[in-house]
Amino acid sequence: TVCALSLPSQCEDQHLSFTANMSLNQCVLNAQPYIAQWINEHPKWVAVRWRCDYGGSKEKS
Repeated sequence: TVCALSLPSQCEDQHLSFTANMSLNQCVLNAQPYIAQWINEHPKWVAVRWRCDYGGSKEKS
């Protein structure tokens, strides 16, 4: 979930997809650089929450 810096109550879900086969634990360990890249490309937004899942799965890590 990302929220606008200028209006913190304006939040939306963003999804990053990876083609690599990795476990949820590997995703948790490796996701931060991708999140940082997204934030760098969208400077008016801040990441407030993130999770890894298997595309449509409700399983969280």
